[in-house]
Amino acid sequence: MKIVIFGLTISSSWGNGHATLWRGLSKALIQSGHHIVFYERNVPYYADMRDLNEIPGGRLELYDDWQSARRRASTDLADADVAIITSYCPDSLAATDIVLEQCRALRVFYDLDTPVTLARLEAGECVPYIGESGLRDFDLVLSYSGGGALDEFRTRLGARHVAPLYGHVDPDLHHPTPPLRHYQTDLSYLGTYSEDRQDALETLLVVPAQLRPDRKFLIGGALYPQDFPWSSNIYFVRHLPPAEHAAFFCSSRLTLNVTRRAMVERGWCPSGRLFEAAACGAPIVSDIWEGLDAFFQPNEEIILAGGSLDVAAALELGDHELQTMARRARERTLQEHSSRQRADELVQLLETPSHRRRGVLDSAEA
Repeated sequence: MKIVIFGLTISSSWGNGHATLWRGLSKALIQSGHHIVFYERNVPYYADMRDLNEIPGGRLELYDDWQSARRRASTDLADADVAIITSYCPDSLAATDIVLEQCRALRVFYDLDTPVTLARLEAGECVPYIGESGLRDFDLVLSYSGGGALDEFRTRLGARHVAPLYGHVDPDLHHPTPPLRHYQTDLSYLGTYSEDRQDALETLLVVPAQLRPDRKFLIGGALYPQDFPWSSNIYFVRHLPPAEHAAFFCSSRLTLNVTRRAMVERGWCPSGRLFEAAACGAPIVSDIWEGLDAFFQPNEEIILAGGSLDVAAALELGDHELQTMARRARERTLQEHSSRQRADELVQLLETPSHRRRGVLDSAEA
């Protein structure tokens, strides 16, 4: 199939979780013989931190404004089998217009920010990447979250066919690797600063650091403010490119997963970082949310922490126990949560007869 994607970014992993996910998914799809074209607006804050300039085996279309891209996009859609528009695509409404106008490609919307989207709708706020007609005109809606979020897409946005397409990890990039001295620590956390994660991050990392001044803690990520409550045993490394993630995770005795508030409230929304850490063989301690046990078995593959003392207790576990859990989590991740697995799930969804209109994907099967 030829799959044309209108997304936020695939070229820069700075300050967003979309790029790494799209790289893994695109790579797996291309290896399976599909053709990927990704349209991305060339905005300064991603251009200045760009860590990918081309899609191996696919095509990256960077454009400065929609008018300059519209003709190229229309040409690509003329022989496309699938057209995907994503959440936070800066030109999603304009792209939606041309995608809905054509009748060849399967029309797909993929919300990689489902909890944020639904929280804004619930608060009566505008969702800039979804038009007035909602999602009723799309043949298939994919959600980064499962559970009750799928029903909300139907009732709030009129989606006819909805399915979860969860986060995933590329094991070629995220795998056990020798630790690096400058990342070695007792507890690490990797993630862009987010105000709606701050309370949980303070509870599960800042307070444990205060309780255990003899232990070393490390935070990696972008956009952290100057007034963050640092202490003398919390170290910081600015934005890490994906190539550094494995060394970061593997250099820590224990790594922390913290979920955004909107994701916790609705549940069933594992972050890509969770799978990355597991694929690297890092022991994980995580905050608690509904559905987590569908992805990892608590106390067997992952440690759950409801408060600061739970994290402090996890730090006291022996190396053998931590490594046993890490090995089990890695094995499950490779079997169920790899980019290859998600690519296969996506293809199966795209080929499901109930999601098609007459003529759609017929050429791909011919």
